[in-house]
Amino acid sequence: MALAGLGGEEGAGSLEDRLVRLRKDIDAELDRAIGHGRGRDRQLAAAMRYAVIGGGKRFRALLVTAVSELVGGSYAQALRVGAAIECVHAQSLVHDDLPCMDDDDLRRGRPTLHRKFDEATAVLAGDALLALAFELLADEATHPSGEVRSALVLSLARAIGQDGLAGGQMMDLYPPANPSPGAVFDCESRKTGALIRFAVEAGAKLGTCSAEEQARLLRFAENLGLIFQIRDDILDRIGDAAVVGKAVGKDVAAGRKTATSLLGLDGAERQASHLESACHEALDPFGMRALPLRDLARFAVSRMH
Repeated sequence: MALAGLGGEEGAGSLEDRLVRLRKDIDAELDRAIGHGRGRDRQLAAAMRYAVIGGGKRFRALLVTAVSELVGGSYAQALRVGAAIECVHAQSLVHDDLPCMDDDDLRRGRPTLHRKFDEATAVLAGDALLALAFELLADEATHPSGEVRSALVLSLARAIGQDGLAGGQMMDLYPPANPSPGAVFDCESRKTGALIRFAVEAGAKLGTCSAEEQARLLRFAENLGLIFQIRDDILDRIGDAAVVGKAVGKDVAAGRKTATSLLGLDGAERQASHLESACHEALDPFGMRALPLRDLARFAVSRMH
């Protein structure tokens, strides 16, 4: 069955309407990708499903589909890229929650994977999800062009490696004694922003856009990634654990330097608002076609979970 796009007449509606449709489609894509192959370990597959299906905001997946739609890409292809990103995002959360990292018991309002299963299963499920992300991107079903698929694989590898997610996590775990504001924001840009930037970059690769349009989309992504992390920092200070779906107040307890500790709560909120304005400015030449992306920027700056 062909998948309807999120834009135009079939995709019209609020951000929440689009998210409801996307969550259903992305869960189906992820379930197919994990599969039910004979001879596979059932506990590993169950743990992968527990980590990645039926939860989360799907913000990054919606970002891919919205950018792809903007540049004339295929929704079905964008959905596969979105599924790959959700695999990586889930893997990062599973490993981040482990006792050797942030040692969390709750994620998305339910027990973390290592609490539901065990630590060894959590490590292996994360490894398998990471491998599945690259399998999805490299498969011909994602794009007929081998050049595009190769570019997607390379971009994702860079987004999650030493200069991206893994590097940011390391900086977060082992910060300098007195980190400068630049170091803190560099850490946050890698830890959260790298995968958001990849989502935008990948969506742009699925369609056609000029060098100037691509530059504007990447500028939008840079600002959006920082908004997202600053809002995480704010929610750690003011959020309700029942709404956020995980423990709050951990940054303060650990003495971590964050946007809120550097700028104060009001300053962090002003910075997020400033970055939102920069997001909208980057999208100006796209006109009404960029409305879904503008909605995502508004959501990022005001979300409560």
